[in-house]
Amino acid sequence: MLSSRTNPRSAKFDILSTSAHYRPMRYRRFGRTQLQMPVFSCGGMRYQQSWSDVAWKDVKPEGQTNLEATIHRAVELGINHIETARGYGSSEMQLGPVLQKLPREKLIVQTKVTPKITAREFQETFETSLRYLGLAHVDLLSLHGINNREHLDQVLRRGGCLEVCRELQREGRVRFVGFSTHATPNVISEAIRSDEFDYVNVHWYFVNDLNRPCLAEAAQRDMGIFIISPNDKGGKLFLELPKLRSLCAPLTPMQFNDLYCLARPEIHTLSLGAARPADFDEHLGVFEHYERAAEVVAPIERRLRDEMERVLGADWCRRWWAGLPEYSEVPGEVNVVEILRLWTYAKPLELNEWAKFRYNMLGNADHWFPGEHAAKLDRQRLPEVLRNSPFSDSIPAILEEAHRLFHDAPVKRLSAS
Repeated sequence: MLSSRTNPRSAKFDILSTSAHYRPMRYRRFGRTQLQMPVFSCGGMRYQQSWSDVAWKDVKPEGQTNLEATIHRAVELGINHIETARGYGSSEMQLGPVLQKLPREKLIVQTKVTPKITAREFQETFETSLRYLGLAHVDLLSLHGINNREHLDQVLRRGGCLEVCRELQREGRVRFVGFSTHATPNVISEAIRSDEFDYVNVHWYFVNDLNRPCLAEAAQRDMGIFIISPNDKGGKLFLELPKLRSLCAPLTPMQFNDLYCLARPEIHTLSLGAARPADFDEHLGVFEHYERAAEVVAPIERRLRDEMERVLGADWCRRWWAGLPEYSEVPGEVNVVEILRLWTYAKPLELNEWAKFRYNMLGNADHWFPGEHAAKLDRQRLPEVLRNSPFSDSIPAILEEAHRLFHDAPVKRLSAS
């Protein structure tokens, strides 16, 4: 691995000369951007020193060396899409010097800036990102967290954030503009249908099928599709998980989830939030099966769904979400949909640590994971909430069970901890 003291000129030579020997990577056309995107991206929210900006003197040398080694390992493997955000604390600042040692024309660099009330604030925040990264331009700029309709309005309105993005494109400092989202499907669809974005960063994986219609709409518009956090928010698949591991054999749970997503050609890349160089290794096993992804995934998926149906019933598994209102339409903004999703996957597949972590973010993560947990529900108004659900009689008891199984100490987002 290259250390932080490596000469920049020799670093470029080393990366280019070694990458051919280590590159099993596959690439997909990233929608209308025409970029050749690696099917795995190097996400930048796990390897940084701090979730707040820090002075260079406070960056620990061993941490910076680890970050550099992680990026170099990614590039060795052909993962040339490096993704970060202004909201990831010191990530951009620490990444900047590493990028200077790599051939810029070989990289796809993405950063993300949250929607701002004023165009000036958005512009200034982007300038900070570019300065930390030490780049003349980024290939991809995301509006980071269009998580509700208010954010979408801030972006699209006249004189808003998107107009700044367009000016940055005219100046050559941004190539393509997209958005990342934790919103409900109706808001995501509205953003996609605006036809203002080249790509979308979105949640979709085995334990979250709710955004499937959004994927179809994005694909119809030839947008790039980037899957957010398939390993962490997709089930904390890096944990031991003995039951899931057995059901997914001969793949590991992470490898199954990778192939489950990549079996769909409309999905172009999965974010791997690597904290160290070795975090890429398990994912490399999917390339043995890449050309036969759908065929390899099918029997494993059937085992998983059979077990879910055995525990919960086939009718529930097929349409548990039918007729449920979004959290914004529920008294007290209780996120009934998310609670039932967590219960539906965690109970039969024994994903309790994942469900507990997500459940206890409710009420503590603002618009990044919105809504409240089941204890905040007004029981007297529950029949009104469930009036269109085919499971209105059974859901109250399920919500009580979910709270009993998953409720624990409140959890904050990483960036707020």
